[in-house]
Amino acid sequence: QLPRFFIERLTEPGDVVYDPFMGRGTTPVEAALLGRVPSGCDVNPLSVVLTRPRLHPPELAQVMRRLSEVDYSVAGEMPEDLLVFYHRETLRQICALREYLMRRVQGGESDYVDDWIRMVAVNRLTGHSPGFFSVYTLPPNQAVSVKAQRKINQTRGQEPPQRNVAEIIARKSRQLLSDCDGGVRRALSGVCGRARLLTQHSESVPEVGSSSVSLVVTSPPFLDVVDYAGDNWLRCWFIGVDPASVSLTVPKKLEEWQRAMTEVFRELARVLRSGGHVAFEVGE
Repeated sequence: QLPRFFIERLTEPGDVVYDPFMGRGTTPVEAALLGRVPSGCDVNPLSVVLTRPRLHPPELAQVMRRLSEVDYSVAGEMPEDLLVFYHRETLRQICALREYLMRRVQGGESDYVDDWIRMVAVNRLTGHSPGFFSVYTLPPNQAVSVKAQRKINQTRGQEPPQRNVAEIIARKSRQLLSDCDGGVRRALSGVCGRARLLTQHSESVPEVGSSSVSLVVTSPPFLDVVDYAGDNWLRCWFIGVDPASVSLTVPKKLEEWQRAMTEVFRELARVLRSGGHVAFEVGE
């Protein structure tokens, strides 16, 4: 609702809306749904994984067909530590899907249907209900350590139940796509081809032209509150990224936060057109 409030009042269809800390992609997706050109940047590679598929959603039948093509018995690498989260057969299916998606990327075959399945799978890895692949654990976006999950299992006297990975992805896809009607698809298709989603630090984005942006809507990194790398280690494993290789902006002191944000504002001043606006929502 917050990005939509500013987008509707401060831009026109066809204008570029930019988020230098796009996170899960709320601003780019809202911009696209309103016929604006979405643009976003985040140093965390998960951001593109979570955002791009929603700008080009597949049909449910395409998702079902692609899921049926995966051989879930061919697991490849199966990290034994993850059995604190998953039943062995569930872990086999997760690893088989991971292997399938990564192989298609390496072979240049990956497409928007794969992107969608990857996004849904990443968001179903851990949670606190049967709608997730895992046994009961902390809510999404907070994948605890193996040691912490072992303690949760002992405290609750629980064992990871067997889950059907393809069924969970199909069920969640059906829910997510239920309101994706012809009007929504037309709005997205009209602008998604011009979308720009970057994975890098946002104090320098030469890919975004000077005076090209009409509106910036963003919520910057929290000050010493969120452990982005620690919370996302399991998601990073699934997409094949070493979280230690991602240089996230997590300032510990206010002065560090101010310096980092000042550099970002210098770049926003460059990309923003005359008369444009910045909505900068600071939490915590």
